[in-house]
Amino acid sequence: MFSSLAVIFLMSANGFAQNIPTDPSVKIGTLSNGMKYYIKKNNLPEKKVDFRLAINAGSILEDENQRGLAHFMEHMNFNGTKNFPDNKLVDFLQSIGVKFGQHLNAYTSFDETVYMLPVPLDKPGNLDAGLKVMEDWAFNATLSDEQINKERGVVLEELRLGLGADKRMSDKYLPKLLYKSQYANRLPIGKKEVLENFKPDVIRQFHKDWYRPDLMAIVVVGDINVDEVEKKIKDNFSKYKNPSKPRERKTFDLPNHQETLVAIETDPDATSSMVQFIMKDSEAYQPDVTVQQYNQSILENITSTMLNNRLRELINSNNPPFTYGSVYHGGTYARSKEGFQGFAMVKDGNQINALKVLLEETERAKRFGFTQTELDRAKAQVLSNIERTYNNRDKTESDVLVDEYVRNFLEKEPMPGIVWEYEDTKNFLPTVTLAQTNETIKKFVKDDSRVVVITGPKKDNVQMPTEAMVLNTFEGVKMADLKPYQEKATIKNLVKPFKSEGSIAKTETDAKLGTTTWTLSNGAKVTFKKTDFKDDEIVFSARSMGGSSLINDADFNKTQFAFAALSEAGVNGLSKADLTNYLAGKQVSVNPSVGPYFEGVSGRTTQKDLGTSMELMYAYFTGLNYNPDAFNAYKTKQSAMLDNLLSNPQFYFSSEHAKFMNQKNPRFIGIIPTEKEWAQTDYKKAYDIYKEKFANAGNFQFYFVGNIDEATFKNEVIQYIASLPSTGKSTSYKDTGYRQLTGDYSKVYKKGKDPKSMVTIAYSGETPYNEKEALALEALGEVATIKVIEKLREDESGIYGGGARGGMNKAPYSAYNFSINFPCGPENAEKLTKSALAELQKLIDKGPEQKDLDKYKEGEINDYNTQIKDNMFWMSNLTKNQFDGTDKYEILNYKEKVQALTVKDLHDVAKKYLTKGKIVAKLMPEDGWENAKKEDVKVDGAAVIKAGAVN
Repeated sequence: MFSSLAVIFLMSANGFAQNIPTDPSVKIGTLSNGMKYYIKKNNLPEKKVDFRLAINAGSILEDENQRGLAHFMEHMNFNGTKNFPDNKLVDFLQSIGVKFGQHLNAYTSFDETVYMLPVPLDKPGNLDAGLKVMEDWAFNATLSDEQINKERGVVLEELRLGLGADKRMSDKYLPKLLYKSQYANRLPIGKKEVLENFKPDVIRQFHKDWYRPDLMAIVVVGDINVDEVEKKIKDNFSKYKNPSKPRERKTFDLPNHQETLVAIETDPDATSSMVQFIMKDSEAYQPDVTVQQYNQSILENITSTMLNNRLRELINSNNPPFTYGSVYHGGTYARSKEGFQGFAMVKDGNQINALKVLLEETERAKRFGFTQTELDRAKAQVLSNIERTYNNRDKTESDVLVDEYVRNFLEKEPMPGIVWEYEDTKNFLPTVTLAQTNETIKKFVKDDSRVVVITGPKKDNVQMPTEAMVLNTFEGVKMADLKPYQEKATIKNLVKPFKSEGSIAKTETDAKLGTTTWTLSNGAKVTFKKTDFKDDEIVFSARSMGGSSLINDADFNKTQFAFAALSEAGVNGLSKADLTNYLAGKQVSVNPSVGPYFEGVSGRTTQKDLGTSMELMYAYFTGLNYNPDAFNAYKTKQSAMLDNLLSNPQFYFSSEHAKFMNQKNPRFIGIIPTEKEWAQTDYKKAYDIYKEKFANAGNFQFYFVGNIDEATFKNEVIQYIASLPSTGKSTSYKDTGYRQLTGDYSKVYKKGKDPKSMVTIAYSGETPYNEKEALALEALGEVATIKVIEKLREDESGIYGGGARGGMNKAPYSAYNFSINFPCGPENAEKLTKSALAELQKLIDKGPEQKDLDKYKEGEINDYNTQIKDNMFWMSNLTKNQFDGTDKYEILNYKEKVQALTVKDLHDVAKKYLTKGKIVAKLMPEDGWENAKKEDVKVDGAAVIKAGAVN
């Protein structure tokens, strides 16, 4: 008896102690110098490889005289390496189709620096070139005095972008949020005085100390030969040595504390009111190693999911306590510390009530636990999410995989592979009990090591809470007379069962596009394209031409802000909260809308949940609820998000300039609704317009793209689309006749106290649509972006980012547009505007250089080769043809049209469209910014962004 029990006990113990396996499809190794590598063959996208260089060193390791130099070092790797001197790296990568910023990028955070490089493999030598870039980034930065001093301006411009209300408030609350932690003193963007004045040898020392093999990993995933890549890595990266006396790579903590720390900060320019809390775990975080630990993480996820489902019910109610709110147990700024955390965005002055709601719902769950229905729902959600990934396991993009392997290296996140994760989750979920989840929520909550941060706009009519009120909220919740959560009745279906009388009247196929179009008995058309881009994804869209363009001006102004609120009411007598609960565990997204030129429905789903998606679509056509209380709740939530946006100088600039541009348009009353617009909004009229439009399914064309099982799909179409009501009438959108301002204008808008400016240079007007010119204008925008970055960023060090874009619209009327936009310092706004215009003038006078046009072509074709295997890319092209009547085969011929573009084509449109008058708009700070005291603009760090500073 004793012997048998001992064997059983040992077997159980071994089972619990079993380690999480590592995905065998990934080749992992460590070079003799300590550098790690991860290599995996993955065929999506085809003929492409994704590289990552992960360095286990970030701003937390900076010495006091190096604050900001981890991030500065990241910049310097784009400004001169052994094989790519000065700015030749970006130039070379653009020549093979890699776009700066969009593809090529990097980020610096507290604990790491990561470089990202996707490379097309359509040409011999590109794989070796990518590895050479990785090698140079790791070890061969030149760090010349000249390039360091040139880059100061660019980094300072990035720092400038972080100035503002959020920055001012975070400077005050971070010492409490990061109490007694090194993290509070090492924000990635650094200190302004250091960035301006450090000697070049100081950054060279940082590079020497921390850019070393034993702190690095290279990740290579793509359409490659794994053994070949491994050999190349060994041959090229093994030769680099670690310092003879390497500095210790210390780790840093977020210390615990007995007291509850409270920070309450306001700013006149703050755009929203928020509250957040954290309860730090007592013990240090340990990465999951065993299966038991992995399953414990699943358990925590289920628990958080149930609590957030309750919060979502409150948000979707007719009396929402906040616009958005959630809780979770997870990571903090420090890798070594996790905690239970909550966040809510609220209407001004409601932070204490929001905190109370977050804490009360947590306390309710802690006291009374969850219900079996809630647990079943959360299990279904968790399983559905991982099942979707599992079903698409053979169609996972390389950029998803590389990031997982980077996390394994930096954070020791397990990487068993989706097959193991799915099987483990599927087997573990049925064993999870209410007793386990109820115990988990109790472990989340702490009475010590708590921090609360409350922020909001500084207003005379808004009373901010005090520290005592916050502390009393915690105590009050403990003593609150709470009742157990009341489970709502389960919904059996969204639509009462019925027999469809509809049918398919006509079938047409397009062999070139690979589409089939059914004309249904009610007049509706259904176009579908079967693809294998994903093994379990279906995207859909339904459109009826007309939209709000058919509404008279007076009614338009009464309804334009109400249309987005209509779905908040739910369908068929079911509330939005009811729908959310019903759809839990299903991959269903269905969104009705009334836009400027068409009304419709869009969404995505899976094969298994297609029926539910169709059922919900049918319900939005036939059974949208009318609920003024739901509309009022929507207004409350929107007001909390939007009421203070005009305090933000950049948003104010956009708003005021839009008013200027649309001054002759009586349908333009602002880009967001104010209290005045809400007061004039007619919810009933918007509802009636929606009902009228959606009562005529015969005017709709439905599109479906994805891994469609035609037999099943056909049944769903007949049941839920062919049965929709139709009036037999046909409508299209109309041109209202209103136009934005054109001509020569120069406008200056003043807002804000920080030394921040924005410049927009725009050309626009009506012109007959020309397909070739439209593409040439688009290409000209990309070429102009290259020139703006080269001149304003690299040569003049005057901007961090910026660019140009151009194009043509065919509908609702034919017009061209071209613009350049960039943020900068107000002291440089005029000079940089002249520089940008000078670059444009070169394009007008001489046209672009062939090399820049070639860069555009390579980048565009690189993107096209990836996008052509994307369901949403096909969807956007199919629906575009319905809207503007452009060539429906453009998606098939696009590459050839890009290749056919010439320097002359771009030169011609530059001369034709960039000489017709321009509108230059500048955002400048309010008067007096020039005399601001130095301490007013002193920068000790950027606003809190967990991802760190991005290059």
